[in-house]
Amino acid sequence: MKPLDLTKSLLSAVAALFLCAPVGQAETSLKIVSSLPKTGSSNAQATSISNGIRLALKEVNSRVGDVTLQYEDWDDSSPARGSWDPAVEAANADKAIQDQSVVAYVGPYNSGAAKISMPKLNQAGLLMVSPAASWPGLTKPGLGEPNEPSIYRPTNKVTFFRVVPADDLQGDVGAKWAQELGVTSVYILHDGELYGKGVATMFKKAGTARNFSILGFDKIDPKASNYRSLAVKIKQTRPDLVYFGGTTQTNAGQLIKDLRATGITSKFMVPDGCYETAFIESAGAEAVQGNTYITFGGVPANQLKGLGQKFYETYKATYGSEPEGYAAYGYEAAKVVIDAIGKANTKDRAGILASIANTKDFQGALGTWSFDSNGDTTLRTMSGNMVENGEFKLSKVLE
Repeated sequence: MKPLDLTKSLLSAVAALFLCAPVGQAETSLKIVSSLPKTGSSNAQATSISNGIRLALKEVNSRVGDVTLQYEDWDDSSPARGSWDPAVEAANADKAIQDQSVVAYVGPYNSGAAKISMPKLNQAGLLMVSPAASWPGLTKPGLGEPNEPSIYRPTNKVTFFRVVPADDLQGDVGAKWAQELGVTSVYILHDGELYGKGVATMFKKAGTARNFSILGFDKIDPKASNYRSLAVKIKQTRPDLVYFGGTTQTNAGQLIKDLRATGITSKFMVPDGCYETAFIESAGAEAVQGNTYITFGGVPANQLKGLGQKFYETYKATYGSEPEGYAAYGYEAAKVVIDAIGKANTKDRAGILASIANTKDFQGALGTWSFDSNGDTTLRTMSGNMVENGEFKLSKVLE
């Protein structure tokens, strides 16, 4: 046989093998990306969430059937802002849309960032699963602005899901806990951002229903070097509780530091945006010891049971540290995405989106739960935490 004839024969044999191969054995590579703030004090929390996502993928060897899963960890913050940046979040959304291999966008962490990326990704039919964005208006009609959540759904379809309870629940359980602590008067502060002002408003609404005397409802400047004059003003009202709707990144630590320095001994309550080690570090352990109260969606990772306990132990063994508050939520977000990919009739954006919308009785690290028609988790358990010896300690389960 001539060399040319031999080459033709080999090519024909290879072609025949491909033609005879089962269609189902074709390899597909899909991508999951996350958009989380990795700059400034939010880095530890965001990195812990990313670590949770990586653990979920590691458990399935980054494969679902014939689908290979890739993960890209994107930063939505900037050095200029020191926290999440609207321009960066918008760019991340555009980048995800343009890459057709991206089938799931895990994030963002901040509710304000979600407002920016949600309509973009909704228009593209790209699934979003947030581990932390908790503003009710993102999903629930009648609890936010008049145009929420429809403004985030230009296609009239739900493409945004979250594994964390929303702030309407957090505001209510926070006020209930405050009442149990003997609070009758409260001075409310907020950072002016969607999440911070939103949860403060929810707390005010719930507090008013419980006949709290609302002594003030003020916006702070998150970039201020100190809050001494504000502290003097608050001290004159003698509140039982000072409530701050905001995050570590919007100066919660400096705020409580100045309140204590002014001699205010009132109880101080903050929402889950401060449930991170960076909050204790920025305030100083002494300032938050004993009379600072932190509400959080679900329970701390070391209190999780079943699959949650397994996650906690694996995280510590893998990374050699305690997971931050939302690590389990990053893990759960990735797990439910992986589950949806496995069950999807078609391994594309539309098929995976339809699959996750049908999530019912999902058994995960956070317990057994479902997504409702708005894309919200059916989980409602929250926890009240305090600071002891420089660490968060579970005080009670709030329901």
